[in-house]
Amino acid sequence: MILRKPVEVEFESTGKGVQADPWTPARGWEARAPLRWRLSLLTGVVCAGAVGLMTLVTYGLVGSLMTADIDSELESQSTALLEYTLAADPTEDIADQISTFKGFHPNTRVSISPSEWTYSYGDSIPVGGELNPTETQSQTQTSVRTIGQERVITKQHSSGAVVVLARDLAHTRELISTTGTVLVVIASLGILMALLAGMWVSKTGLGPITRLQRAADYVTQTNDLRPILVVGSDEIAQLTISFNEMLSVLQEARIQQSQFVADAGHELKTPLTSMRTNIELLLMVNKPGAATTISEQDRKELEEDVLAQMTELSTLIGDLVDLAREDASEKKAEVVELHEVMETSLERARRRRPDVEFKVRIEPWIVQGDQFALGRATLNLMDNAAKWSPPSGVVRVTMHQISDYEMRLRVDDSGPGIPPEERDKVFERFYRSAEARSMPGSGLGLAIVRQVIERHEGRIMVKESPDGGTRMEVILPGQPGSGRSYEDAGLEGEDSGSERREIFAQRWFNQT
Repeated sequence: MILRKPVEVEFESTGKGVQADPWTPARGWEARAPLRWRLSLLTGVVCAGAVGLMTLVTYGLVGSLMTADIDSELESQSTALLEYTLAADPTEDIADQISTFKGFHPNTRVSISPSEWTYSYGDSIPVGGELNPTETQSQTQTSVRTIGQERVITKQHSSGAVVVLARDLAHTRELISTTGTVLVVIASLGILMALLAGMWVSKTGLGPITRLQRAADYVTQTNDLRPILVVGSDEIAQLTISFNEMLSVLQEARIQQSQFVADAGHELKTPLTSMRTNIELLLMVNKPGAATTISEQDRKELEEDVLAQMTELSTLIGDLVDLAREDASEKKAEVVELHEVMETSLERARRRRPDVEFKVRIEPWIVQGDQFALGRATLNLMDNAAKWSPPSGVVRVTMHQISDYEMRLRVDDSGPGIPPEERDKVFERFYRSAEARSMPGSGLGLAIVRQVIERHEGRIMVKESPDGGTRMEVILPGQPGSGRSYEDAGLEGEDSGSERREIFAQRWFNQT
């Protein structure tokens, strides 16, 4: 509706959390690549990233666990050797123990230095690294380090005894490398399966969209607006429902357009046919040497009839243009001083029917909307009341505030009135009652009025006026305006009192 303030949204192409403009076409490869391939690639990249990350984590975890297992084994072995060194004969038992140990662990070198000795038994292994106290034995310090292809552990007692073990890591590193190769193969297969899964997911997921596209192509090619079958209740189903609603609106608009064209053609045909007949008759009697002649009075009446038909045709075309204008896109709302619009419409209505008396009371009122459309609607209401009022009849126009946000406009005539069964039909396009067919008019005036009022979020009703004529009552939202009330010719007596009582009752009802 025109009274709703449009929401202004700024769209930006960059920035975190900023919505992109949905009407701006995308650029780059994503605009050229099909959606299926983009979805497949996206799924594959996500899965490949996950598989790659898990491969790296697994490879590092396996290496760390194997190294920790070697350290734990060297720790227990060095502890046992150190305890044996502290209790054994330094000259015989240590050498035998080293030989026995190396027999069971051929890939481990051993160096033992007893307490208070300046040399060591076994292999030549450098002692180094930062010695840290052992948690379980406060008199022992341990150092663990990697030298070349060996993992070296040094365990030193406070008495001076030192045990050094060096384990060859070639086999372990070969095993870790093999494990990495296997993981790379598994990751590659996983990435390939992810790409295939992405293609399958895109094909399956985009199936309903492809079906919707075929339906849109069918509508474009055949102009058949039949609805599409809705399957499921997911987002694609909701999109299909929205598409069907759009097709329904298009179908309704097409029917209205066809009906409007048919009705307009029919209404235009009648005055054109009559005008053509009269003009041909005038041409025939004015043709030199014509055998048929008519009197001057008949000629004058015929010319007046042609002019009246031209006026009727011009009015009908103007009404059609106004109606088409109301059907078109809405204009931006503006502040409208409705009381000023009413005064302008009143002056025009009085010039058209100087034999009808207008009694007016108007209060200042402001609405948000289209000033031209409101002026056309109010003029149509007054013209319609004046048309049905007899000569020396009275048209009463009152506009009063009935609440803090609503105004009531009444236009009463002194004509024959409208039967209750026809009151809803008078707002239909081209509708004319049996009594109205003998009077000038196109049957579009009140249709335009209702369309304008509803576009401004108002409502219009047909009632009976106090003197038996027709009352057109309009309720429009807005707010009180500034300035003085306009009153012309006065509205005194019973009608004025009932008007005040109704306004008081309405305001009391709104407050309670």
